Amino acid sequence: MNKLGRILINICRLVLALTLIFSGYVKAIDPMGTNYKLQDYLGALSLQGQVPEWLTVTAAVALAAVEFCLGLFLLFAIHRRTVTRLILCLMVVMTALSAWLWWCNPISDCGCFGDAIVLTNGETFAKNIVLLAAAIIVCKWPLMMVRFISRTNQWIVINYSILFIIFTSLYCLYDLPIFDFRPYKEGADLRKGMEIPETAEQPQFETIFILEKDGKRQEFTLENYPDSTWTFVDRKTIQTSEGYVPPIHDFSIETVEDGEDITEDVIADPGYTFLLISPQLETANDSEFGTFDQLYEYCQEQNYPFYCLTSSGEKGIERWRDLTGAEYPFCHTDATTLKTIIRSNPGLLLLHDGKVVRKWSYNMLPDITMLTTRLEDTPIGQTPSDTPTKKLLRILSVFVLPLLALSLADRLWAWTRWVRRKERKKKKEEKEEK
Repeated sequence: MNKLGRILINICRLVLALTLIFSGYVKAIDPMGTNYKLQDYLGALSLQGQVPEWLTVTAAVALAAVEFCLGLFLLFAIHRRTVTRLILCLMVVMTALSAWLWWCNPISDCGCFGDAIVLTNGETFAKNIVLLAAAIIVCKWPLMMVRFISRTNQWIVINYSILFIIFTSLYCLYDLPIFDFRPYKEGADLRKGMEIPETAEQPQFETIFILEKDGKRQEFTLENYPDSTWTFVDRKTIQTSEGYVPPIHDFSIETVEDGEDITEDVIADPGYTFLLISPQLETANDSEFGTFDQLYEYCQEQNYPFYCLTSSGEKGIERWRDLTGAEYPFCHTDATTLKTIIRSNPGLLLLHDGKVVRKWSYNMLPDITMLTTRLEDTPIGQTPSDTPTKKLLRILSVFVLPLLALSLADRLWAWTRWVRRKERKKKKEEKEEK
């Protein structure tokens, strides 16, 4: 194969590898989000509720690990024949799935890049067509891919990658996603997230008139409204375009007792507000109920609002009260919204002047013993200094840099071996000449 063909193969290899690595990693850092998306697929197939959640969570972790590891192995050209065949099989399945999504539109977003990049079903199908073509090329000529590491050291990359990605998923299941791409991330202003700019495109609607003549009914618009010989029957309004949809468009809080909407009161409060989040109280972990009760007592002492947001009905709320002795007020919020806010059931959210200050899973709740004074005077009341940039640098230092160092050392060792072999061959030839 000529040089141009080799370059094309390795470009396809890099595009495919980097896409799989990114796709696998964003799934791994948010396994619960992937789990929710898998449940959406099951719902589209009329199978929701028939598959236990532990199985979909396991599938979410496995899918992230498979994508990430296959992408990394392709990048390093490890087991080139086997890996390229597996990737081709994966892309055939993914392309067929995206074709179904594009044609039938059972769900609006495939979830291939989690919440990091949201694609339409048409964009996903087009993306997978390109990746499928790349997978076919690398599968046909796998040995044309340049190695980044020798066979003798491949086992290090394989084991390290598998352990890293599985540990990442398990850690994010125990705590919360390392990187939060949702509109409710720490530091987000909920009021700004709900605003619609004045210059934004507005939703478009059209009125359809249903008229009748000589026993025949027909639909008309204002543009083609007929003469007076037609009799009016009914009319309906349909939305022709969505227009601008703000990042936060489905967040509302209604009290359980009287159904009062207190959303504006909560996000406009200039002080601190604690929100205990539980999409379903029936399945919520109740091991830390004592911490929530103590936190509510602290809020009463310091005059901070404390609400429990849930989509559960009266029975679920009463069951939780009986189990935990909860005295804090309960409010209703949409289940999907609550799952978007925090990937923990239950989870804890701290607001200040409408901004998200902190988020905790039930496994990593704040130390109540630190709450002896006002939140303004404690680290708990401050936005964490652990920025996404710092987190990214940690990932680079823990995973990327060691692999890069290993690859450089391996290539240097391979080069020195090549130099030594060449010198030995040269000496042998000189000796034979003498």
